[in-house]
Amino acid sequence: MTTVFVSGSRKISRLNMETRNRLKNVVDKQFSILVGDANGADKVFQKYLAEMRYPNVVVFCSGGHCRNNLGNWNVKNISVDSKLKGRDFYTQKDKAMAAEADYGLVLWDGKSPGSFNNIMELVKNRKKALVYFTPDRKFYTLSGLDDAQNLLNRCDRDSLAGIQRRLKLQTKVQDQGSRTQGPMLF
Repeated sequence: MTTVFVSGSRKISRLNMETRNRLKNVVDKQFSILVGDANGADKVFQKYLAEMRYPNVVVFCSGGHCRNNLGNWNVKNISVDSKLKGRDFYTQKDKAMAAEADYGLVLWDGKSPGSFNNIMELVKNRKKALVYFTPDRKFYTLSGLDDAQNLLNRCDRDSLAGIQRRLKLQTKVQDQGSRTQGPMLF
């Protein structure tokens, strides 16, 4: 069964019609959906899926505590080293979802380092990501490192500098090869 990792920036508080339509396509195809437990985009995705009463959802949580599970779906707890704090703590569940999914659907405001990190995790795992880039109000399909870099280049200078600093992108961006994945199905 095809599995889609949905994620996005914590500052995103609603789904626009284009994103709802894409998510409805995922539901109509009865794909499995992996979603995190954070406020923001994760919670908005959960709310929409709960309203649809879509059962094929797994909520990923870090460290045994789930912050949001609006549909009472199955939970996958990712054990995390207790020494990790903040983003490093929650990134562990995101890495697990990116590894388990076949594709990603990411809502990105062009500023959130965590959402861009999810994009990079998908690319690193040779998975395609469909990214709704809110500054352009457009979807972009990312298949590899070049696509991720091109999207990153669309960010304003201040946001770009903050993302590069917080994610240490210079050390993360390595040649991931050119193996391609099949077409996106949603």
